[in-house]
Amino acid sequence: MVIFGIDNLLRSNCSWKKDRIALVTNHAATTNQLQPSRKLLLQNGFNLVKLFSPEHGLNLMGEDGVKINNSTDELTKLPIISLYNQQLKPLEKDIDDIDIILFDIPDIGCRFYTYLWTMTYILEAAAQFNKPIITLDRPNPISGNFELAEGCLLDEKNCSSFIGRFSIPIRHCCTLAELANYFNKVKNINAQLECITCSNWSRNMFQPDWKITFVPTSPAIQTFNAALYYTGLGFLEATNISEGRGTQNAFEILGAPWLNNEMLCEVFNSLQDEVALQPYNFTPTFSKYKNEKCYGVSLKVKNISVYHPVHTALLLIKTIKETHSTYFAWSTYPTMVNQSGEKHLDKLLGILNSENLLELSFQPFLKELNKITDSKDWQHKINSFLLY
Repeated sequence: MVIFGIDNLLRSNCSWKKDRIALVTNHAATTNQLQPSRKLLLQNGFNLVKLFSPEHGLNLMGEDGVKINNSTDELTKLPIISLYNQQLKPLEKDIDDIDIILFDIPDIGCRFYTYLWTMTYILEAAAQFNKPIITLDRPNPISGNFELAEGCLLDEKNCSSFIGRFSIPIRHCCTLAELANYFNKVKNINAQLECITCSNWSRNMFQPDWKITFVPTSPAIQTFNAALYYTGLGFLEATNISEGRGTQNAFEILGAPWLNNEMLCEVFNSLQDEVALQPYNFTPTFSKYKNEKCYGVSLKVKNISVYHPVHTALLLIKTIKETHSTYFAWSTYPTMVNQSGEKHLDKLLGILNSENLLELSFQPFLKELNKITDSKDWQHKINSFLLY
């Protein structure tokens, strides 16, 4: 069984247990026995004085992109300062009464999943206000195998946002502690950073290999498959195709009232062999096409160890666009951090004018697709910061 950073911390005899500690966390952060990290820290004598929470809130009940207010944790009775409202970064008044910042939030290995970027703001605040920060590491659930890294490095000048601040691939194949070390150095943040690593994890593992039940990391990421598929199907947010929000199977299904799902399955299954599409109809209870029947498809990945979600999803969107040209459209995606919702695909892909890619005829599209899904020298850039 994999041992998380929180488990290794609880087994240690650290010298700062009685210092005033702020914990950056949410309810997905558990020990490998599925006990909430914050609860076990208190039970083991750690002097937690406040909590910081990312997008979706501490209880993971907040919908995607919706502002979260400060509150009190029902489990620990500690105050919660939300880092997904007017402030994305702790203010001086938020941390002037603490000695140490602990960070423990599960990630899913995708650049546009926002917990990663909350971590970078925490790093910056720790450096600015001279507070040590300790990251409790967790494995990358969609593997740390760099042969599976995907997506060109984000264009920081034109596409930096809260779903991608810095230049890394979409599928980065790192743990958050590794990325913390990397950003701390290459972005000259220079926080006093310590990382408590995991044990029994190898980079070729996927979450099912850990022998630990998957804990939902946000309202739409309820399963390991959703986490894996999200890395590509997240692009659907920028279209008028439902990504399955409003169902129990978000990011494992997609569809629209106008989709010819049987034809799509036949065409797409003939174009590639990584994924098998099957017809799957659904009616969302919220989000796109609320209370409308969607003719959709479900995805079944044939072999996760060779699956490329970014390449597959872009090919799928192109196929839908080509076969449903009368109906397909790009959409805005308003959130608390991008209230107009404009240029959402640019922010997801990290490429300026990214919709132009999908306007190419099919053969030039395929050629360009191979270019933009190539993470190039990412492994070389990150290699000296890897912990496993």
